[in-house]
Amino acid sequence: MSELHIFKARKIVTMDPEQPEATHVGVRDGLVVAVGSEKDAAGWGTADTNDIFADKIIVPGFVEGHSHMFAGGIWRFVYVGYQDRVDPQGRRWSGVKSIDAVIERMRGEQEGLEEGVPLIAWGFDPIFLPAPRADRHDFDRVSDTRPIAVLHSNFHVMTVNTPALRLAEYTAETNIEGIVMGEDGEPNGELQEMAVMFPVMRRMNIDIRSLSGDGDGIRDFGKVCNAVGVTTATDLVASLEDSNVALLKNVTSEKAFPIRLVSALNGLQQPPDETVTRARELAPQSTDKLRLGSVKIVTDGSIQGFTARLREPGYYNGAANGIWNIAPDQLNILVDALLRNGIHTHIHVNGDEAIQVAIDAVGASIKRQSADDHRTVLQHCQMADREQFEKMRELGLCANLFANHIYYFGDQHKAITLGPERARKMDGCRTALDHGIPLAIHSDAPITPLAPLVTAWAAAQRQTAGGEILGEEERISAYEALHAITLGPAYTLRMEHEIGSIEPGKRADFAILDASPLDVEQDRIRDITVWGTVLGGVVHRA
Repeated sequence: MSELHIFKARKIVTMDPEQPEATHVGVRDGLVVAVGSEKDAAGWGTADTNDIFADKIIVPGFVEGHSHMFAGGIWRFVYVGYQDRVDPQGRRWSGVKSIDAVIERMRGEQEGLEEGVPLIAWGFDPIFLPAPRADRHDFDRVSDTRPIAVLHSNFHVMTVNTPALRLAEYTAETNIEGIVMGEDGEPNGELQEMAVMFPVMRRMNIDIRSLSGDGDGIRDFGKVCNAVGVTTATDLVASLEDSNVALLKNVTSEKAFPIRLVSALNGLQQPPDETVTRARELAPQSTDKLRLGSVKIVTDGSIQGFTARLREPGYYNGAANGIWNIAPDQLNILVDALLRNGIHTHIHVNGDEAIQVAIDAVGASIKRQSADDHRTVLQHCQMADREQFEKMRELGLCANLFANHIYYFGDQHKAITLGPERARKMDGCRTALDHGIPLAIHSDAPITPLAPLVTAWAAAQRQTAGGEILGEEERISAYEALHAITLGPAYTLRMEHEIGSIEPGKRADFAILDASPLDVEQDRIRDITVWGTVLGGVVHRA
């Protein structure tokens, strides 16, 4: 019989309503066999008792239901975001507060580059910076000979300089949606959504997928997760060629790799029938630490990037409506193919128009055939209203709300993108729960930093970076917030029978904390220190 290990803690928060707390947890072969007192655990036989967590709090390992694995590798590019960020090696990068500061940082980074080698930056957030909005002329100040691309933090928009525009041959005569024109009638350097971004990226050899396409990038993502208590994370839109799958299997199987990875196939990179076929091919290749077979569809864009699709009255500042990455009629075809074949589906929807189109697509498909327990997840779903949540409940849809937006972008949504009324209602966790929607909350890392305790705090407090409480009526309790980063996302990933709570028979995946989110003042949840994690009984120090 395999050895029994008992972990002792100051308190264990189980998220099991039948036994909400304990002091000891017994683990054998990576699974929980006992939860309770020392006597309860010892009843399973001779055990090795580990006191390493005797003064710590054990909670279920956090589950990040919407992130991107390139959150590790993206740091190979220059960070020019507004907020301070910490890279996978623990270095803190200060935020840049003006376009001049952005340019200065980029000038410093290009000094080591050979002539003609592209310069790439990421994290840019013009919505925080004083007008006018940065354009190609600003980045020509860094270099008017070297191609430069600056990826916005939302990754739905980028701004490039004049040499980069020339690479794609974008001119005043180029009539393609997403190429923003300046007052002079020429492209001003802002490119919205992938259809117009990709031609430049390809010519500059910018392959976001490659940032998670080598072992170091995958391991860096594991480090990012481990540092914040995450034991299961998603790479929520991946190409998943055979070579990439083989690499993922190899790296995730390493004992030192600290997470379970759920990788979803990009549903827009091939026709619907090929998407179904590939998803079916991938599913049987899943392992304990790599889950395959789901599909992600991106419908609209980003609210703060003004590419999300909004219903009337549209954007608060009068900006034009956003861009479809897949036309609604094509979405209907793709969703129907996926649901008809039992493929678990995640649909990116930010604006309320996109939300409605996705709801209609799922509803139409369900009318045509049975789709019991399909658990289609509307990802972000930031502007859903009461009627939409009600329809989601009727259709069996789940919601993974972008709660971090309240803190990181709430002030800008109130003042610029949505206006006060809609900003107060966005990411409505309270309304979702009151309507019986299976709820998760997320970071969408690297769009915002991966840190589930911050995400839980954001959903519970709804405090903006400027200190305002934005929509107090949409606050949820600390317990509900903890559920939304553990069992909630586990359910949306079809893994609630394995992870999300500490119960006999489930995987021994824990986050180790200095304090319980249920015992501290609710406004202090984000300040709790993460010691590390346990994955399948293996300890991983942060």
